[in-house]
Amino acid sequence: MKQIYVIAEIGINHNGSIHNAKKLIDQAHESRCHAVKFQKRDIESVYSEEELDKYRESPWGTTNREQKEGLEFSVEQYKELYSYTKNLGMDFIVSCWDRKSIQLIEDNLNVDYHKVASALVTDEEFLKDLVNTGKPIILSTGMSTEDQVDNSVKILFKNLEYILACTSTYPSAIDELNLRYIQTLKDKYSDFKIGFSNHYSGFEATFGAVALGAECIEFHITNDRTAYGSDQAASIQNSYGLVDGIFKMNRMLGDGIKKLYDSEILILDKLRKVK
Repeated sequence: MKQIYVIAEIGINHNGSIHNAKKLIDQAHESRCHAVKFQKRDIESVYSEEELDKYRESPWGTTNREQKEGLEFSVEQYKELYSYTKNLGMDFIVSCWDRKSIQLIEDNLNVDYHKVASALVTDEEFLKDLVNTGKPIILSTGMSTEDQVDNSVKILFKNLEYILACTSTYPSAIDELNLRYIQTLKDKYSDFKIGFSNHYSGFEATFGAVALGAECIEFHITNDRTAYGSDQAASIQNSYGLVDGIFKMNRMLGDGIKKLYDSEILILDKLRKVK
């Protein structure tokens, strides 16, 4: 039975509160996840001045800039969260969204993986910077064409460990999950482990992904799906139930070899007349 690597994506669901972030780390740990993942942005690199100046009501003010700044942790806060996570025995993963953030994270944290968010699949210079860190890499494939995925895999090849099937809508529609893409990836990229990044609001997609052979499951975690934030509606609140189901489904798959179980012998003796 292959182990399934389970990542709880905290992302920006902490809403800028280190207290909330730690509560979500605790929740991930209690749910038996192997890792938590955060996001890091240098907002001046990721967004234009025009975009940052746009009107947007949020708990932090009335502009995009105030909202984006409110969601970002400082380096010292990231160090605190890193130590808190490692003390619980979990991996700490970051999705950087720009080249400055890669350098910032590398200078201050020994992350277990770098994660390529779907939005960064086509940024070749960014991908090369990740390779140069020497850290293992996880690639999400949302909002990408087959050619774009192929190109990113070629660039990341030396450090790439997981490729995740993904649909980048929040939450994803049932008819757009395309779970069979997991098998396509397994057939095409046998050098790597294949998984699934979930943006569906229920459990079924992740269970289906496990049944199709996913070796990594990533899902957005929350303790309140009604809280402020663009990712909350696509997040899982009952994370313990989800992870428990993932592990049970993995056990149910077995090894594919037909056998007569000891537990069947008594029934066989009772019901089978011709042996």
